[in-house]
Amino acid sequence: MQPIKVLIVEDSIVFRELLVQNLGRDPAIRIVATAKDPFEARDLILAHKPDVMTLDVELPRMNGIEFLRKLIPQYPLPVVVISALSDKVFDAMNAGAVDFVAKPSVSSRAQLEEFIRNELLVKIKIASTARISNIKKTVMMQQEQNHHPTVQKNNLIVAIGASTGGTEAIFSVVKDFGTDIPGIVCVQHMPPKFTEMYAKRLNDQCRITVKEAEHGDRVLPGHMLIAPGGDRHMRLIKVNGAYQVEIKEGPRVNGHCPSVEVLFESVAKFAGRDAVGIILTGMGGDGGKGLLSMRKAGARTIGQDESTCVVYGMPKVAYDLGAVEYQEKLGDIAGRTYALLNKM
Repeated sequence: MQPIKVLIVEDSIVFRELLVQNLGRDPAIRIVATAKDPFEARDLILAHKPDVMTLDVELPRMNGIEFLRKLIPQYPLPVVVISALSDKVFDAMNAGAVDFVAKPSVSSRAQLEEFIRNELLVKIKIASTARISNIKKTVMMQQEQNHHPTVQKNNLIVAIGASTGGTEAIFSVVKDFGTDIPGIVCVQHMPPKFTEMYAKRLNDQCRITVKEAEHGDRVLPGHMLIAPGGDRHMRLIKVNGAYQVEIKEGPRVNGHCPSVEVLFESVAKFAGRDAVGIILTGMGGDGGKGLLSMRKAGARTIGQDESTCVVYGMPKVAYDLGAVEYQEKLGDIAGRTYALLNKM
C-alpha cells in the first residue's frame, strides 16, 4: 500500500517543522511538501498531487477558508483543518474541509507531539479515505430547504449519530425540520467547546431550537440537544414520564466519548418503538450495535447511503448488522423521518 502523500500548509515555522517531524515518522505518511500560505500551496498541489492537505485557518495573504472556497470546486482534495478555538472552523467545513482538529494551547513540546501523533495523524488517515465529491454535494444541498407534513404526536424521539463529515450532514437533515418535529438527541464526534459553538450555529440557521446539552435538560418538541464534546456520555432517560438527558463521565466506547452507541442504547431502552434512529457519515462502527438495539426495540431506523457519505463507515457497519431499515440519500433523510413519524 502506497503511503499517504501529505501537503502541510502552516505559516508558523516552528509548528510546521513539528508537523513534518512527527507525521513523517509514520510509515503510512509521506510529507511531499510544505507551504506557508495558500499561494505557495496552490503551486505545490499541482506539482505534487497530494492525497491530503493539512490547513491552518489563519494564514498570510489569504485565509484558509477563502482558499478552500476557491480550491475545492476546481481541485477536490481532502483537507484537515487545524484551528484555534473559533467557530471559523465550521465555515471551513462548509467550504469543503473533511475534518478538523483543535490546535492545542500547550507550552510543552511533548504535548504538542502527542497531539500530532494521536489526533492529527488519525484525522489525516481518515481523510485519505473520504469521498471529496460528496462534500461538494452536501454543501450544494444546504442551499435548498424542503417542507414536510406536520407530526401529530409529541411523545416521540429522534436520535442522530455522526462523525467524519457529520457537521454538514447533520445540518443538511435538520434544516428541513420544522418546530413540529419531536425532540432530537444527537451525538457528533467533536472536540470539547466546539460542540457548543456548533449548536449555536445550527440554532441560528435552522427553524428548530438547538443547544449543547446539559445534565437534566428536557427533550422537547422542536428542540435538538447535542452531546457536549469531552469525557462525558449523553444518555436518554425518562423522569416522571418526561424525556431528559443524562450527561455523565465514562470510559470511551468504540474509541469515542461521547459515543453514538451509548446514546442509541439508551434510546432503545427508554423510548423503544417511539423513536426514529438516524446514522450518518463517519469512520468506524460507533452506533451500529446501538441502532440495532433500537430496531429490535421497535424503533424505525435510517442509514445514510454510500453514494452521499463522506466516509461510508458507521452507516455501513449498521447496515451490515441489519440495523438499518431504510437506506437513504442524504437529501431524502428528513422526508423519510417525517414519513415514519407520521405513521407512529
